[in-house]
Amino acid sequence: MTGYAVVIEDAGSSFSACVPDLPGRIAVGDTVDAVTVSIREAIELHLEWLRDHGEPIPPATSRAGTVRVA
Repeated sequence: MTGYAVVIEDAGSSFSACVPDLPGRIAVGDTVDAVTVSIREAIELHLEWLRDHGEPIPPATSRAGTVRVA
């Protein structure tokens, strides 16, 4: 099982998510939970498509964290 870093942003009235290691994989949702479900599905469908077409699965190389500033 591969784990990809996901960036979730508060867009005001909704949330958006992207996957740095899988360009173009994005999702939106009304809540963090909803966008998390949607981005997971987007990743799974993308990886399935790559496998079905004999394409390589991109490695998970991005990392996410929080940098605290004063």
